[in-house]
Amino acid sequence: MTSPAAFRDQTNWSGGYYELAIEVGSSDDAQIQAVLSALWSTADVHGCFGQRDREPEEQDPVPCTVGSLTEFGHLHGQVRLPTGRLVVCGCVAIRGGDESSDWLDFYIPLGALDHAGIAYWDGRPFFRSDVMDEWLAAIGTETFKSASFSLGVIGFDVSGCTDASTLAGELPKTRDIGYLLPQGNVLHYGAANT
Repeated sequence: MTSPAAFRDQTNWSGGYYELAIEVGSSDDAQIQAVLSALWSTADVHGCFGQRDREPEEQDPVPCTVGSLTEFGHLHGQVRLPTGRLVVCGCVAIRGGDESSDWLDFYIPLGALDHAGIAYWDGRPFFRSDVMDEWLAAIGTETFKSASFSLGVIGFDVSGCTDASTLAGELPKTRDIGYLLPQGNVLHYGAANT
């Protein structure tokens, strides 16, 4: 049986990503670093590596920094799901430049979820896992306590599907993804409901 925590098994990295995508609300490296550090710690990611084609014990760890994200494109590690299974995970920054704020996407590839036995599709029009949604919402909520952000969205390949300015402080009534939306200093979670 394939281990969902194996870096070398490229099927673990396949199929797209189940994500917690965070709109940082700034393009300032210090703010992105604050969110990245809080997120990595809150999720209790094991290791931080620049390569996904070598196992963690076959490579030197890299600092969990914006500089490493810039150098390697993605940071990789292993994280324990609420079910107890250890899986591969990663993070990527999507820099908005002068036009928009930056995003930080923490993800578990669907291939790893498959190998870990996590069901994420039950015939509904969108991939969804209540287990993953609740777990990622809890990670986002704890991250926000240490490093505030403008918006978090949770689901399958959700990065860029909306932004804080479009939502204008209001959770959509009908939600096909999960939302973590700050209102003042309080973060509100709107679970997917369709």
